[in-house]
Amino acid sequence: MKIEQTPLKDCYIINDTVLEDSRGYFFESFNAKKFEQLTGLNVQFVQDNQSASTYGVLRGLHMQTGEHGQAKLVRVLEGSVLDVAVDLRKYSPTFGNAFTIELTAENHKQLYIPRGFAHGFVVLSDRAVFFYKCDNFYNKESELGIMYDDPDLKVDWQLPKDELLLSDKDKKNFYLADILHRL
Repeated sequence: MKIEQTPLKDCYIINDTVLEDSRGYFFESFNAKKFEQLTGLNVQFVQDNQSASTYGVLRGLHMQTGEHGQAKLVRVLEGSVLDVAVDLRKYSPTFGNAFTIELTAENHKQLYIPRGFAHGFVVLSDRAVFFYKCDNFYNKESELGIMYDDPDLKVDWQLPKDELLLSDKDKKNFYLADILHRL
């Protein structure tokens, strides 16, 4: 396991050692002891989630607020996505900044996203299977959505706007300026 700090405080790229041979490949996708040694963070994941989506599907930007905040460890099992993390911790020196990374089934990269971040992704391949671990249980009352095209965040989703497919729920997300008091 190799950890790489992103430009966002406490947000890490995880590069795992992949062992390949004629039978396929193997890698250790998470090791709590190594993760804590490399980051200083003791994270206990309690919930795993998985989604399948087609080209252009944009999920996000989502977060849980308050005591129900969630740290996530995300990766792609099939296909390719542009993954986006936005630091919305008011006390953070990187507040309001976004980080993007392409996660693919082939590159085996993972992204650790701490509590207090909004998260989303858009599918770049024909189909993608997305998997993530959370360190807190989902709580509907603590859910908050930020508009993917918020001008304050300046996220380049790498696809034309007319190719993006959003849920009805995500079309009603908030702009950051309108919800700062809820963070």
